[in-house]
Amino acid sequence: MTNQTGEETGAPAEAAADDVAGKLERIIAGQLRRYRTAHGLSAAELAARTGLSKAMISKIESASTSCSLTTLQRLADGLKIPVTALFRGADTDRDATFTKNGQGSLTIRSGTQHGHEYRVLGTLKGRTDALEPTLVTLTNASDVFPLFQHPGTEFIYMLTGKMIYGHGAYEYTMEAGDSLLLDGEGPHGPLELLDLPIRFLAISAA
Repeated sequence: MTNQTGEETGAPAEAAADDVAGKLERIIAGQLRRYRTAHGLSAAELAARTGLSKAMISKIESASTSCSLTTLQRLADGLKIPVTALFRGADTDRDATFTKNGQGSLTIRSGTQHGHEYRVLGTLKGRTDALEPTLVTLTNASDVFPLFQHPGTEFIYMLTGKMIYGHGAYEYTMEAGDSLLLDGEGPHGPLELLDLPIRFLAISAA
């Protein structure tokens, strides 16, 4: 926005700041009302517990006033909750991936040529530390393949079937319900397929 002389004004930035503040006040108002009701307290009773006035409690719950840090601490103490509980929901704009049963994106890996299927169940964009859950299926067409090595850790949870899984110099006989947490730098992978089909969840993290 510019004024009559063509100079930029701070109105848009001020409006954006007001929007953020208003959102935070509404979140605190909703959380305070929810916790007060859950504790079976009236506004007057909470006021007595906190040393605040009933009018102040009403203003906070209607999001018509901003709270000081001291006021927030008194409210939290009166409700016997952590201060952070009053801000719950303030930072909700986060990535998530939902994958329906039987879906997920098929990916090509070194074991694909041996008949193994890798279905990635979700990814988070721009996160180098994100987990990568993959559903691995080994069928009659599957065969033993060279072992994997990668940075980070990996967690394997057996869903169906039975196999011998190798990690470094060790071998593990795995069947439904078994799990294995391993260092990805060590060579690892199925060594022998004992009961097909085999399905397991592999979750890796950098």
